[in-house]
Amino acid sequence: MRHLPIFLDLIGKPAIVVGGGVVAARRAEYLVRAGARVATFASELSDEFLGLRDSPNFRHEARDPEPNDFEGSALCFVAAEDERLTLAARAAAKSAGVLVNVADRPELSDFIMPAIVDRDPLAIAISTEGASPMLGRMLKARLESLIPAAYGRLARLTGEFRIPVANAIPSQTMRRRFWETVLEGPIGERALAGDDRAADGDLARAIERAAADKAEAPRGEVYLVGAGPGDPDLLTFRALRLMQKADVVLYDRLTDEGVMNLVRREAERIYVGKQPDDHELPQEEISAQLVKLAKQGKRVLRLKGGDPFMFGRGGEEIEALAAQGIPFQVCPGVTAAIGAAAYAGIPLTHRDHAHACVFVTGHGKDGKINLDWTALLQPRQTVAIYMGLRNLEALAQEFVARGASADLPAAIVDNATRANQRVVVGTLGTLAAKARAAELSGPAIIIVGTVVTLRDKLDWRPPARRSSAEGDLSAAASEKD
Repeated sequence: MRHLPIFLDLIGKPAIVVGGGVVAARRAEYLVRAGARVATFASELSDEFLGLRDSPNFRHEARDPEPNDFEGSALCFVAAEDERLTLAARAAAKSAGVLVNVADRPELSDFIMPAIVDRDPLAIAISTEGASPMLGRMLKARLESLIPAAYGRLARLTGEFRIPVANAIPSQTMRRRFWETVLEGPIGERALAGDDRAADGDLARAIERAAADKAEAPRGEVYLVGAGPGDPDLLTFRALRLMQKADVVLYDRLTDEGVMNLVRREAERIYVGKQPDDHELPQEEISAQLVKLAKQGKRVLRLKGGDPFMFGRGGEEIEALAAQGIPFQVCPGVTAAIGAAAYAGIPLTHRDHAHACVFVTGHGKDGKINLDWTALLQPRQTVAIYMGLRNLEALAQEFVARGASADLPAAIVDNATRANQRVVVGTLGTLAAKARAAELSGPAIIIVGTVVTLRDKLDWRPPARRSSAEGDLSAAASEKD
C-alpha cells in the first residue's frame, strides 16, 4: 500500500482549486460538500461551476494565484490546462506547506483523489493508487448499484445513538455485539425502509434493555475456519463473514498474508507457529488457548490452512472445546490437494486414468512413516501426499520397493494456488532429485499417478500467472528421462 487512506475534516478550512474546467469543478464541488471554504483561480469558469456560484463557501478569483494565496490552506487541487500555470501553482503551494494534488499527474501529487461513493454520512473511497482510474470508476459504479441510498439513513441512526449506547454499555466487546444485532436485525431493516420514527423508538428501548442487562458477561465462541491453500479468492462467503466477526485470531505459517488481510482489522492476532519439527506451540497448548479465550467471552477465530479436518488436527481442537462446553462452528475450506491439483492442471480423478484418489500424510506421529502400502498401490488410483516434501526420497523408494514402477508419473506442487506456486513433474525415480535441484521450500503436495501426464495438456493458467521458475521446472521435468 503506497498511499494511506484517510478522511480529512475540512469544515471551515480554506482550500484552493486552480483551473476552471470540468475536473476543477468536480474538485471544488467535493470540497464544498465537505465544508471547506473554496477559492477557485481561473480566468473564467465552465458551466460545470454553475451549481457552486451561489454557495457561501465558494468564491471565484478571475486571475492566476499568487504565492501568498496559498498561505494557511489545507489542500490545493491543480487542474489547469496550462503547463506553466500547473507547475507554478504546485511550486507555490509546496512552498507554503500545502498538500497538493495535480489532476492526472500522480508523480506531482502529494495525495490522490479516490473514486467516491457518497451515502452521507457513509462514504466509500476507492483507489487504485493511480494505476487504473478506469478500474476505480468501474468499481464505484458497481458499488453504487449494490449499496442503496438508504444506508445513509442507517449511518445517521447509529451516529445519533452512539453516545447513549456508550453510556449504557461500557464494554467495547458488548457494544460491538449490540450494534451487530441492531444493524443486522429488525431495527436496521426499519431504518433502511425509511421508517425513522419506529427505528428510533425501537433502538431507544433496546438501549434501555442493554443497560439493564449490562452485568451479563458476553458469551464466547470459537470459529474453526478453513483458509484454503493460499489464494484468498478460494475462501467461502461464510469464512469471510466469520473472519470479520472475530475478536482474536490464532493462525500459523500456512495462512497466507492475503487471507490475513481479510480478518477484522481490530482483532488480536496470535501466531501459533506449526512449522515442521519447530512448533511454536504444542497442539495441546493451542487447544487450551482456544478454551481460555472463549471463556473470556471472546469470539475466537482458529484459521487453518486448507481444510480443518484434512490433516489439520481440527478434530482434536473441537474435542477440547466440546469437553469444556464451548460453543463452536466449523467452516470447511478448499483442502490443499484439491487446490494444488486444480492450479497445476492435474485432475486427481480422470476416467481414463483413475477411479479413486487417496489422501495420505507423508509424515506420521513422532516423524515415522506408517502407511497402508497395500491400499496405496492399487491400479487406476491417484495418491495425494500431504507434508511429504522432507521425506520425499524415502517415500519414493518405498513406493518402488513395494512394487510401484520407478517410471510412474509423479509431481510436486509447491506453494499451491499462490503467486509463487511452482510445479515439478517427473517420475518416482526422478522426482526427489528434481525437487532438490529446485530447492522447493513448501508447503507442498505430492501427486502420484498417471493423471500427472495430463498436466501439459490441461494446465489452464496463463503464462503471466506462473512464476518463471515454475515454467522452467515444468518444461524441464516433462522431458523424457
